[in-house]
Amino acid sequence: MIIGLTGGIACGKSTVSRMLAERDARIIDADIIAREVVRPGEEAWSLVVERFGRDILLANDELDRVKLGSLVFSDEQARLDLNAIVHPAVRGRMRQLTKEAQEEGIGLIVLDIPLLYESKLEYMVEKVVVVYCTVNQQLERLMKRNGFDEEEAQRRIASQMFIEDKRLRADYVIDNSGTLTETEQQVDELVGRLLNLK
Repeated sequence: MIIGLTGGIACGKSTVSRMLAERDARIIDADIIAREVVRPGEEAWSLVVERFGRDILLANDELDRVKLGSLVFSDEQARLDLNAIVHPAVRGRMRQLTKEAQEEGIGLIVLDIPLLYESKLEYMVEKVVVVYCTVNQQLERLMKRNGFDEEEAQRRIASQMFIEDKRLRADYVIDNSGTLTETEQQVDELVGRLLNLK
């Protein structure tokens, strides 16, 4: 069974991902892969350098994420160009890792994709699990976790699809607005249900 795991910023997706890993799910994390595919020598790295020039490299040839980040946040076309290079490479690597996990006989494969709905990647998975908490909790947790003021936290939350909309579209919801123990119980129930669907 291949599931997509998503949620809103600061809703606790990483916590749920860790709990699933502890229950023998294979986690394929889009954020980790996005960093891997732009390492020096990778095809996507070459394409990024070709598009943006060697000015965006550090002394060790790795991408200067701060410089590249400020560039793409101030220039919509640059952001689109970067995504057009990185996203296909990430999806290709995720498909490859999914295939390997299937060949190994892994029962539950989790594609951890923060912007699954925004990037229209539902086609890559059989079921979607959304990790949910209230918008007020999202705001509080994000401010506490990242040290953002309320305005910056609101801006980050607003840049993603509204968590209530994600919740309505999900096949399964893990409500992470309570205690960790309550979240663990929901994860146990979810794993049981998903493995019985096979």
